[in-house]
Amino acid sequence: MMGAWLQRHARSLLFLLAILAIGGALAAMKLPVSLFPTIDFPRIVVSVDAGDRPVNRMVLEVTQPLEQALRAVPGVESIRSTSSRGSAELSVNFGWGHDMIAALLQVQAAVNQSLPELPAGTRFEARRMDPTVFPVLGLALTSKQRDPVALRDFAYFQLRPLLTAIPGVARVDVLGGRQAEYQVRVDPARLQAYNLTLQDVATALSASNVLSAVGRLEDHYRLYLVLSDTSLHNLDEIRHTVLRTGGTGVVELDDVAQVVPAVAPQWTRVTANGLDAVLVNIRQQRGANTVAITQAVKQKLASFAHQIPADIQIKPYYDQSELVVASALSVRDAIGIGALLAAVILLLFLRNLRITLIVALVLPGVLAATVLLLNVLNMSFNIMTLGGMAAAVGLIVDDAVVMIEHIMRRLSESREDSGTPVLQAAMEMARPLAGSSLATVVIFAPLAFLGGVSGGFFKALALTMAASLIISFFVAFLAVPLLAHLWIKPETAARLEHRGPLLSRLHHGYGRGMGWLLRRPVLVLLPMLVLVGIGYFAFSHTGSGFMPKMDEGGFILDYKAPPGTSLTETDRLLRQVEAIVRATPEVDSYSRRTGTALGGGLTEANEGDFFIHLKPMPRRDIESIMSEVRQRVETEVPGLQIETAQLMEDLIGDLTAVPQPIEVKLFGDNQAQLQQLAPQIAASIGKVQGVVEVLSGVVIAGDAIDIRVDRVRAGLEGLDPEAATRQIKDLLAGNVASQIPAGEKMIGLRVWTPADLRARVQQLEGLRLQAPDGHVLPLSRIATVSISQGQAQIVREDLKPMVAVTARIEGRDLGSTMKDVQAGLRNFNLPAGVYIEYGGLYQQQQQSFRDLSVVFAAALLLVTVLLLFLYERFAVVLAILATVLLAVSGVFVGLWLTGTELNISAMMGMTMIIGIVTEVAIFYFAELGLEGHHDSPALIEAGTQRMRPILMTSLIAILALLPLALGIGTGSAMQTPLAIAIISGLLLAVPLVLLLMPALYLLMQGRQKPEAA
Repeated sequence: MMGAWLQRHARSLLFLLAILAIGGALAAMKLPVSLFPTIDFPRIVVSVDAGDRPVNRMVLEVTQPLEQALRAVPGVESIRSTSSRGSAELSVNFGWGHDMIAALLQVQAAVNQSLPELPAGTRFEARRMDPTVFPVLGLALTSKQRDPVALRDFAYFQLRPLLTAIPGVARVDVLGGRQAEYQVRVDPARLQAYNLTLQDVATALSASNVLSAVGRLEDHYRLYLVLSDTSLHNLDEIRHTVLRTGGTGVVELDDVAQVVPAVAPQWTRVTANGLDAVLVNIRQQRGANTVAITQAVKQKLASFAHQIPADIQIKPYYDQSELVVASALSVRDAIGIGALLAAVILLLFLRNLRITLIVALVLPGVLAATVLLLNVLNMSFNIMTLGGMAAAVGLIVDDAVVMIEHIMRRLSESREDSGTPVLQAAMEMARPLAGSSLATVVIFAPLAFLGGVSGGFFKALALTMAASLIISFFVAFLAVPLLAHLWIKPETAARLEHRGPLLSRLHHGYGRGMGWLLRRPVLVLLPMLVLVGIGYFAFSHTGSGFMPKMDEGGFILDYKAPPGTSLTETDRLLRQVEAIVRATPEVDSYSRRTGTALGGGLTEANEGDFFIHLKPMPRRDIESIMSEVRQRVETEVPGLQIETAQLMEDLIGDLTAVPQPIEVKLFGDNQAQLQQLAPQIAASIGKVQGVVEVLSGVVIAGDAIDIRVDRVRAGLEGLDPEAATRQIKDLLAGNVASQIPAGEKMIGLRVWTPADLRARVQQLEGLRLQAPDGHVLPLSRIATVSISQGQAQIVREDLKPMVAVTARIEGRDLGSTMKDVQAGLRNFNLPAGVYIEYGGLYQQQQQSFRDLSVVFAAALLLVTVLLLFLYERFAVVLAILATVLLAVSGVFVGLWLTGTELNISAMMGMTMIIGIVTEVAIFYFAELGLEGHHDSPALIEAGTQRMRPILMTSLIAILALLPLALGIGTGSAMQTPLAIAIISGLLLAVPLVLLLMPALYLLMQGRQKPEAA
């Protein structure tokens, strides 16, 4: 019935499949291309600025009230706060899958409600953490002739608007350079002679630089806006600003001050390739096309090249599209190589170009239709979706091969010239094909409930594979029989079904060996126990990790100079680091930020980061380059603490607030006690082999100069503490009294004192203050000046004081290293009330492993239900499940032999083995009837008939995954553990299905005296 329907609608079905394939090819041209899937990381960061108040007051007055307010936001799971002098950063973590748009609005509302209770002038910013907070393209602008002001102006006022208009660009940030301003350097003696104050000067400048609408006038049928314009336009007008008039004459600004063009004070520095630079960071919108944005930027710059001054060099210091394109090309090559190897296997086994052509049409058609579905689901090409398609190549081909092989066998048994036997054979294979396809698809269902980083990344891979396998089933069921009906004749099938001498000998040996084994089925228990033992041994000797390691072509170097180190001294130290970086032959370019960081966060003038871009392959692997740079910096630049990490590791760490692999969290009620214990913990961790870049977690801010105004002494002079503080601030930091337009920018007008009067600590006591009655006094008359040591940042997690000791790992796996760390701390004598928890990537790994273990168990249960539905016989189900679980031993052996870590990618492969081995087993049992008792000859015959398709499909799946397993290309490394796990399981699954499973099934259905084979 179904066969007749297929024959009637052959043209329409083939045309529909062709349309889907063409639609997928067109969709592939416009599908966004990005590095990661679109992931909603459940984290919001609230940055708070509350002036310069001390750390302990910052915690009491700002951090704690905000923690209490944010704790009430629905869905909040944990809060970590870091308080520094005058600033705080609160990391608010939600559960995976939470609506982060609503969460952001609720967080903002909670902070806004708390603002009236916080110190006056407190400001905050709340932002979602997702991959778009990091730039997709970074440009470094350098010039040997142009000053930093002109370089920044060119970047900000010309490049920034040009690039912001590109579709998909969310924001363009400009870092580095200097901002111009006019500085009014007041002479205190001359100011005192005229009985004026700095505030008088600032007030006069502000009042003399006004542009304001003062009314409207209607005259002669026209309406006019009346403007009062007293704007200052140039240095000469500023110098002649009137400060006072009276009987003694006019006092102009030029009489008491020197007005000069200058630059605004700045406590950050940016360099690129050894030169002071301006960095232009381009951030994309969520879901935008990374490659398209990068190409558009380059095209814009090329069209704008004639307007770029010849002395300005623009060079990308970071280009995410390089990794994206390299990953896409390597996965594309893996798909192509896998498909070619699959075609070779088909030709070797079936020796017919027409059959190979059928399969060759199926593979691109299924992949194209999968792309069309990705487009409908608003997904993108990324390392996970492309990896999913590459991993699915062998399974897609398997469906077509199984159908083709069965059709050929049935066609060779018929001598009819019509195509009816082809469609009848297809109907015979419908049930096993549906069951085998479902076996590989249902294992992905539990992944819908998988959270954490593993769920965020591997859901995209699972959805891609599931979609391709579902499409593959329909193509194998509908298109393959129709193409076989058109192109394969009975005589062709009969010729191809003729067994060669090799296959005949293989079948004969299989029959004899199985005949002996099936007479003694209990003997299979011994190899089963051996396999379990070998699997356990391999498992216990396999290292564990989190995310697969891949060479991204660049890395981050975070650094921190000793607390309180000035920007100038920090810059001097970093020039030495730059020399080390430039001397590394594999380095292509680098950029450096001091006082700021690529990923934001709290930073002082003594810390920042490098991004170091490496030359393309061939070169040394990135881990050895990072290790060499780290060792040289530690040896040649003592006192500088550094951390190195590849960008993706650093990015994921920043997005999840756990950037280091090792994080030992000390909790207690006494912050000072925790800060004393942290260095001891760090020393203990540092003794573990493979542990590097150990940081105690105690971050000290720079020293402070405390000016304590004596209220009584100030009152006797006619000053209140606030007025005195305001004058001190004007003397030391200046007062930006107004702004003057200059083309498309505004230039600040800062009233200040000469630098030589405030350059040393000792000079502060001599600062001249003016009382309301006009008399002048030194600061030392009303205040004491002292230097206080820098205060440590205070970190709290879930409202409890905490210090986090962190470290990275070199040359070892995460699991074994953490075992040694925990063993070293197990006997550490902690004071009462202090306890340890482990965080970092290790915590993420443990949570992911627990989640994936649940997924593995759920997949096993779903497969069990499917098998019961298909066979309704526990003997069949138990025999298949035992075979599946034994194949997992092969996964551990493969990981151990190849030195591959057991990480979330490998565990995904281990889960997929359940479905793949079940698929092979279903094809074996498809040869047996569903009813009655199966004896030894029937089992041997089933194995003989199914040997060729099982060998073919398994070899095709293995060879299709081989490019990924070998890690050919950049992006394939993400799927290498997955591919190794599947290949290892399949290599063991073939003999298990053909040899062990029949004997186990015979043993379970009841001991029967076998007949001779």
